[in-house]
Amino acid sequence: MTRLPATSTTTALAATGVSALLRLAVVCVDPDGDISYWNRGAEELFGHRWEGVFGRPSTGLLPHAPGAAGPSGPAAPPGRSTATGQDVLELLDDLTEPAWAGSVPATDRDGAVKDVMWWSYRIMEPAGRSLLLIAANARPLRDTGPRLALGDRLLPYTADSSALRGGVRIAARLAPVPDPGHAGLLAGRLGSVLPRVSAGRLERIMQQIVPLGYPAVEVDGALPLPVLPEEYEAGAVRAAPANPGTGRTARTTRPAYRELLPGPRGDGTTPPSLAPAPAPGHVLDEQLALLRETGAKVGSTLDLETTARELCAVTVPRFADFAAVLVVDQLFSDTELPKDDRAGDTIIARRVAVAHTAATPGSWAAALPEGELIPLPADSTPRIGDPLVVPVIDPAIAQDIALDLGVPGLGPLLPERSMIVVPLTARGTVLGRMCFLRHPGRRPFDAKDAATASEVAARGAVHLDNARLHRMESRAAATLQRSMMPTRPPRLPGVRIAHRYMPGDRQAQVGGDWFDAIQLPGGRVALIVGDVMGHGLLSAAVMGQFRTSVITMAALDLPPAQLLRHLDNLAHRLGAEHLATCVYAVYDPIHRTLTLANAGHIPPVLSRHDGRSELLQIPKGAPIGVGGVPFETVEIPVPDGSWLVLCTDGLVEVRGQGIDAGLAALCANVIEPQQTPEDVCEQILSRVHSDDRRDDVALLVANFQGIPSQDVAEWQLSMDPSDVRRARALTRAQLAEWGLEGLAELTELLVSELVTNALRAASHEVSLRLMRVGKLLVEVSDDDHNLPQLRRADADDEEGRGLALVSNLSRRWGTSRKAVGKVVWFELPLPS
Repeated sequence: MTRLPATSTTTALAATGVSALLRLAVVCVDPDGDISYWNRGAEELFGHRWEGVFGRPSTGLLPHAPGAAGPSGPAAPPGRSTATGQDVLELLDDLTEPAWAGSVPATDRDGAVKDVMWWSYRIMEPAGRSLLLIAANARPLRDTGPRLALGDRLLPYTADSSALRGGVRIAARLAPVPDPGHAGLLAGRLGSVLPRVSAGRLERIMQQIVPLGYPAVEVDGALPLPVLPEEYEAGAVRAAPANPGTGRTARTTRPAYRELLPGPRGDGTTPPSLAPAPAPGHVLDEQLALLRETGAKVGSTLDLETTARELCAVTVPRFADFAAVLVVDQLFSDTELPKDDRAGDTIIARRVAVAHTAATPGSWAAALPEGELIPLPADSTPRIGDPLVVPVIDPAIAQDIALDLGVPGLGPLLPERSMIVVPLTARGTVLGRMCFLRHPGRRPFDAKDAATASEVAARGAVHLDNARLHRMESRAAATLQRSMMPTRPPRLPGVRIAHRYMPGDRQAQVGGDWFDAIQLPGGRVALIVGDVMGHGLLSAAVMGQFRTSVITMAALDLPPAQLLRHLDNLAHRLGAEHLATCVYAVYDPIHRTLTLANAGHIPPVLSRHDGRSELLQIPKGAPIGVGGVPFETVEIPVPDGSWLVLCTDGLVEVRGQGIDAGLAALCANVIEPQQTPEDVCEQILSRVHSDDRRDDVALLVANFQGIPSQDVAEWQLSMDPSDVRRARALTRAQLAEWGLEGLAELTELLVSELVTNALRAASHEVSLRLMRVGKLLVEVSDDDHNLPQLRRADADDEEGRGLALVSNLSRRWGTSRKAVGKVVWFELPLPS
């Protein structure tokens, strides 16, 4: 894989005024790793709507897709691996350079691979370092080259797409701008697509971007051109002058489309330049041939974009010189259909496919890019059985038609062409519309052509609706699975964790395997892997019930064997068909022990700190739901540096060889001590798993590091109320030993409240524990099983404020039952 240098800064930009107009996607990641800005260009390029990503973690949003790029090839950012599964936003966020430009392919919301050019900037703001990403789809640029502009005027430059399709060499660059005036002009135009913030903040952002290198593209090795957003040019088109003498825009005075229907000119006459109509028999044969080809070639897959492209390709050039498919974006992004009573609302349509003849000028492809989101008035969308025919587009109304189509820049290209717009209707729902255009040299569309176009659109709409329904089912299944599985490994003291899940059913994308890592009192962590019998949605639903039950019972801090017994009883109440295998393990990082119980699951693998791996010999037990079989708990020592591998049988089951061969391969020195848990997961999957296996796979890897004894302090307190003073003194002395005097006053206050509550509730024992594990974790335990309740204290109440203080002054707090009694804990951040 080719790698770029640390920064891809090239020759400085000359103040020539020539720029490249690109459809720019802009993404911002805040200091906490959450998406803080996602513009419409990002929606079009990656498929995710802003309301679905705003404020959510960026990790896992855009998986990296190696091996898909144009002639220049993808380039990984320096020093980073491009292994499958790497997230693009995480990859760019980890760069050490303040700015970087290059190509990194990404996978969009629907799994399609996008060849993306990136410009990455680290922006320093009062809240911390944020990441500003500018991206553009490189595929259309490699086909036709970018759209060029000289100042405010478009240049008539296009590449010969028929000869150079995919052959334009284009690369993202960062280029300094030596002329301050030119830099200010470019910064002002680029700012139109940057986050909608105050003018002062936007100016501060641009002052950081421009010195790092302005976004530029290098076309066929020539001088880099500055990048401007397409919206800059589109805004100039929208600012068309009003009609003379009326003071109103052309849109308010345009003639109705129906006035054009009596004849090609709208007045019942036919232009003399039109060619004579072909023989009726020939037209009928062409129509029948087109319909046969539509039935044979459209709908080969259940993919929306592929079906739309097939529908366009079958009509160009046989029926039209240009065809485009637009769909109502809400139908393909949300589960709730739009309501019919929103006649005055704006409908957001997505242009999912475009096809045109080789004779079509390149400006058509630039004006109508695939994936663009278009706001349309709801009353402009053709209704069921309502095709629109414009035999010849009069130049006086071309701009108005372009406005109704949602593409103002299309106005200069429409005059003297023939147009048909037909609805895409299936099962009583208008999915969108399809537009056909013919050049002036061809016969204009007539009523027979409109009937043919309606039939083609009706057949294609059924396939598009099938793709929509399949996408909804797939998303529902994927949403169900994601809601039931952990999204990222938790950060727990004394242990590093990584996991992987691969469903065996590639269509449903759901299964019955699950895993979890749950923090327990005392710094301990529960590790669980389970496998519900069967596959598909039913197994996933049962798995969700089991996983929720395990999480709930783990909060009670039950011994592993006792927890499995309760889970087995629950399975009997749910139904006789609810069977599952499970391993439940508890790691204690203070005492360096691992306590396990097994319910018919394959044994875990323990790799020692010296690299030797072995299957743990623990009692197998019976699957959950069988009943009548005891579960046993075993405890083994685990020195620091040990690895635990928990997996389901889908990983190690080898067809024709049984499960023993897979387990042997899993133990065959797969783990190297210096690896990270993520590396271990990838290595295990690459060595053990194969694509021909059809069972679900769940893999959980844990690296035990322990908590040093000097970072833990624990004391048993007497039942004397005076021990509250002793608890404060012990806390103050321990924090001084750790060099955390700045936390002493607050910690003493909260410890005093919790110990006082514990002494009032306990019968025999109260303990206090402090742990320094990247944070200050304080636990107060007693032998009373009743959990304290946070309540409101009135002005004259003498009690009830202790937990309120803990809740408001600590970063996190909570309560949990133990096998005997309970524990109340809180966390405080360590001083930076």
